[in-house]
Amino acid sequence: MPLIPEEPQIHESAQGPRATPASGRTAPTPRPVPGPRPAVPSRPGRPGPLRPAPPVQRTPREVAIKPAPSGHTAGAAAPVTPQIQLIPASAEGALDAAEEAVDLLLDSGRAPGDILVITTGEQHPWAAHELSFGETSYWAQHDAGDDVFYTDATLAARAASRPVVVVAVNGGPEAAAVSALPLAHSRAGALLIVCGDPQRINSVLGAGV
Repeated sequence: MPLIPEEPQIHESAQGPRATPASGRTAPTPRPVPGPRPAVPSRPGRPGPLRPAPPVQRTPREVAIKPAPSGHTAGAAAPVTPQIQLIPASAEGALDAAEEAVDLLLDSGRAPGDILVITTGEQHPWAAHELSFGETSYWAQHDAGDDVFYTDATLAARAASRPVVVVAVNGGPEAAAVSALPLAHSRAGALLIVCGDPQRINSVLGAGV
């Protein structure tokens, strides 16, 4: 069944205490990338994922994100079918929308190592930066499982399952989306978030994942 665009409400079934999002923090309306991204800084040891600082003000439509049930760990097999959330965005704005989703997940108390981000077009700056030092070092960080891991459709098949998978449909050939979306669904243990053009996503998925 084709995905139906929804308000950007990212939620999961929760057990135990629920982390409270920061007061007044709301999800922005998806938007194109406002100009070029900042250059990746020189490598001071092992930099963490490069995420833009959250804006001072957010547009309305509060997003509630609940922590995953206890027992989910990075790399664990998915015990249930993941929930799917579609966040409408242009190809140019899909990566920004994915970053916002990651920020909201982290603000809700989700562990960084629970999150895998896959791009269908241009690589995330962190992935491009780390791959410049070789795949051995890059995949060692994936295997450590202690931080958000960014990869693209050409490398995603090697990534292990994580409780949350975020896909940014930020361009690239149709084949990239065709391979990335079903793969992301199989890797998501609790929640799959897809950021991109709903018409393109539905045309790729057809009857759905």
